[in-house]
Amino acid sequence: MKKIFIVLILFFGSMTSVYAETKRIVSGNENAKITIIAYESLTCSHCANFHKDVYPKLKKEYIDTGLAKIEFRHFPLDIAALNASKIAQCNNEQSLEILESLYLNQQAWKKGGTIDEININLKEFIKKEGFRVDFEKCINDKEIENFVLNDRIEGTKNFKVNATPTIIINNKKFEKSLNYKNLKKSLEKLI
Repeated sequence: MKKIFIVLILFFGSMTSVYAETKRIVSGNENAKITIIAYESLTCSHCANFHKDVYPKLKKEYIDTGLAKIEFRHFPLDIAALNASKIAQCNNEQSLEILESLYLNQQAWKKGGTIDEININLKEFIKKEGFRVDFEKCINDKEIENFVLNDRIEGTKNFKVNATPTIIINNKKFEKSLNYKNLKKSLEKLI
């Protein structure tokens, strides 16, 4: 009986440490009053537009000032987005930079008629951008894959996420049209 208990502790303890190594991609003060969660898919053009048009203003006025933090969570809509999420999640030191680069340059890597072609473009893009990522290891890492897919499961279960991007502000789903003006109105009420 003691052996079984020890084996179970080792098994569940190792599962916890795997997830402890994989960190959420966050921008802003960890203790900010406002927590924004963005459920996104790296192949979603609306998500790319959010990173181009809304996020820079949000970052300047709320995140860089310490009023809010934003946590990017994965909600891959296809295999290409799943693979790109695994790449973004793979290097904790550069995860935010990789994520931002993938959105801002989405058309540079998200092309091809098959997943193999898209993966080749993704790999070439990551290399060209100078990110330190072992592409094959990251794509095949089951722990990171589980982390990414669990984001999607939790988003659906906890917030009824069914489209991207979906924004959650202090654990409440943002239901208005996603533009900076509407987002700012909601955030100002929380300050």
